[in-house]
Amino acid sequence: MSRTGFVFTPFEAPEQSDFDKLFDVFSELITHTSGDVEEALDWLKILDQEYSLTSEKYTIDDFIEDLKKKGYLREDLQPNGQGQLSITAKTERVLRKNAMEQIFGKIRKSGVGNHTSKKSGQGDELTGAFRDFEFGDTLEHISVTESLKNAQINHGIDDFQLTQRDLVIEDTHHKSQMSTVLMIDISHSMILYGEDRITPAKKVAMALAELITTSYPKDTLDVIVFGDDAWPIKIKDLPYLNVGPYHTNTVAGLELSMDILRRKRNTNKQIFMITDGKPSCLRLPDGQYYKNSNGLDQMIVEKCYSMAAQARKMHIPITTFMIAQDPYLQSFIEEFTKSNKGKAFYTGLKGLGEMIFHDYETNRKKRIN
Repeated sequence: MSRTGFVFTPFEAPEQSDFDKLFDVFSELITHTSGDVEEALDWLKILDQEYSLTSEKYTIDDFIEDLKKKGYLREDLQPNGQGQLSITAKTERVLRKNAMEQIFGKIRKSGVGNHTSKKSGQGDELTGAFRDFEFGDTLEHISVTESLKNAQINHGIDDFQLTQRDLVIEDTHHKSQMSTVLMIDISHSMILYGEDRITPAKKVAMALAELITTSYPKDTLDVIVFGDDAWPIKIKDLPYLNVGPYHTNTVAGLELSMDILRRKRNTNKQIFMITDGKPSCLRLPDGQYYKNSNGLDQMIVEKCYSMAAQARKMHIPITTFMIAQDPYLQSFIEEFTKSNKGKAFYTGLKGLGEMIFHDYETNRKKRIN
């Protein structure tokens, strides 16, 4: 007598090709070098010498040729006749996708542009609540069990019939749209004291961009950077983002963010601000810049509070992610958040992406109640 059953074998991770193994490392390096291919390859060669990433059968030169063939690198001819390597749009998309998977995990799409709110309406996520059928309701949302139960109660078994007044609808969540501005601090302090804070912030921006464009295409995401001043950047330029010799003009970032959101038709709007330092710069009415890096300057701080209150009047919540834990900076952010009635997270670099994703989801649910 034979027995049937299951045979369990040890799990083995899928084999990666030589190219894929190197590409994972290269993708990380190209983010750290802000898109500088030559620097990333130099680092890759150093790592190869230390950890033997390549072999005689597959060398760094083979890898570079494959990057070109597969469309990840292009070689631009310079005026001096030499070629210069740069990443392509295909690589930029891969970096955003990798950042999303690295920070948010492998996220299942819930549908095109869908986010749930606490209000019921036309959608596809059931709330668990029931209501009477109304003209305009779609047939697929009729609860057959509850409707038949109503018909039995209203008409009895002997004279069974199903009428419109017996029909019951199971409510679905209304699908909202959100306009988000992500502010990224690119002041010099983002690389001070030997700590790289700009790369994690950049990864968060790429991950959020990929999340919104793939899972919620009806939403809008604008990214701005702020140093001495503030300016918008395109999503495709995120891998190249770098810090500069700037102070921190938080007010300019908020002004630009609100100006962008003021022009959006969506009623649901929010600002995410990633920063690691105190506001230290302000542009005066005459166009000159007032800068003070010593402590918290009262004039700059008060202007920040005023901008936070203005955003509150526009129903724009500001969520601040402070990558610093200095008590006096926390005190400033607490007062800033109070002025806006927004949110603040005090965090190191680890977990920043998860918190932004969580708040992005919860904010969308809370903005329509």
